Amino acid sequence: MKNLGKIVLLFICTPLFLHADVKAYVDSPQISIGDVVTLSLSISGEDIKKPNLFNICESEIIATSSQTSIQMVNMEYKKSYTLTYKFMPKKSCVIAPIDVIVDTKVEKTQPINIEVKPRSKRADANFELSLKSTKQELYVGEPFDVELLFKQKRSAEALDSKFLAPEFKGFWIKGETQPKRSEEGNFIMTKITYRLAPQREGELQISPAQMNIASRANSQDNWGSWAANVTWKSYFSNDLNVSAKALPNGVSLVGDFTINATADKTQINANEAVNITIEVNGEGNLEDIQSFKPFIAGVSVFDEKIVINKTKLTQKIALVADGNFTIEPFTLSYFDLKEQQIKNISTPAMHIEVKGASSEKQELLVKRDEPTIEAVETQKSLLGGNALSLAIGIVVLIIGFILGAAFMLLQPWKYFKREKTLSIKEPKIVLMKLFPYKENEEVQVIVDILEKNIYEGEETKIDKKVLKELFKKYDIS
Repeated sequence: MKNLGKIVLLFICTPLFLHADVKAYVDSPQISIGDVVTLSLSISGEDIKKPNLFNICESEIIATSSQTSIQMVNMEYKKSYTLTYKFMPKKSCVIAPIDVIVDTKVEKTQPINIEVKPRSKRADANFELSLKSTKQELYVGEPFDVELLFKQKRSAEALDSKFLAPEFKGFWIKGETQPKRSEEGNFIMTKITYRLAPQREGELQISPAQMNIASRANSQDNWGSWAANVTWKSYFSNDLNVSAKALPNGVSLVGDFTINATADKTQINANEAVNITIEVNGEGNLEDIQSFKPFIAGVSVFDEKIVINKTKLTQKIALVADGNFTIEPFTLSYFDLKEQQIKNISTPAMHIEVKGASSEKQELLVKRDEPTIEAVETQKSLLGGNALSLAIGIVVLIIGFILGAAFMLLQPWKYFKREKTLSIKEPKIVLMKLFPYKENEEVQVIVDILEKNIYEGEETKIDKKVLKELFKKYDIS
């Protein structure tokens, strides 16, 4: 009888709002941040065009549903629709009027105010999410840690969960730890630590992290029956504000570093490569360090990409020359946070000796013979000769000059010259020629084989066909 009374009341109350073709209402106009709001549109009419909604209150629509019913009023049937939209507003807002076309007419819903309050942090709360930073003021590039802590009460039941990490816009993410679980009193703690560094100066903000929790809930339908279902609730952490300052005097590095450079050999043969390994260790913005590739006159220099592994930077450089040369110190300038001053560090200079190279260039001397008395007398006799002999000599000289110029321009010897190509029997020269193209995987394979054959005594054969194709591809001669 109790349920029957509700049915009668429903039919009695229905005509009170049938005069309105479109009506909008929410399940709760006041919520805590993380709660889901359900917006319902009640539409009556024959020809209804449903609105296309993608977001409400600047929040994405999480779920939608629709329900159609037919009612009889004054012996006439009338069709009505109920459209529902679920969304999660993050701040107080106003749901703007929604246009709905009913029987070729545009109907508007009334605006609805939504008030979003911060969620109270109670000691007995089942779930809690928080962010904590080790520093609030720092320099551009200075590393710091942000700790994310999620607390769950032992007795709290969670059927499922979805985690959304905070946004780190304007920061380098230098590292992230795996979640670490621990127990503290009545709570289970899960902690993640992010290693960050600001990319630019100014006020930077880290957005809140979000955890969506699914749990069981019982709800009562219109007929008074209880049914079990799953409800989702979102929990947000606090946000963080960080102030980043520019480094002094134009220095681009900040932290505490050491630098070291080693050579695989200091004595090489002509056209043999010497390999240099540069290592920078320490805490700081290693990402901003540029290539250490040096310029040395008369030396071919090939640098590989910088590799960074946590707090260690490594770069390899190969140098090839046919004469002795010196590698000047590799230097690094940075701002020391502990001592609050700029520091300059460097490696020792390295002298590379090339076997068989001449330390001094020989001066080319051209000795001119002194003319003899007989030659002088002969010359005088020729100068005193007749004009005809002089004219013939001039003509012969001009003809000889023309033939010589034609010979140099046409270069007939090039038609008989045999093209010289690199031979696999000259592995050091082949290695030097291929070194600039190591980015190609096929080139890298051959370079590795050549280095092992030359420097480690291996005797791995190289496919001459592949080598020939690479020479042709990169126009190597």
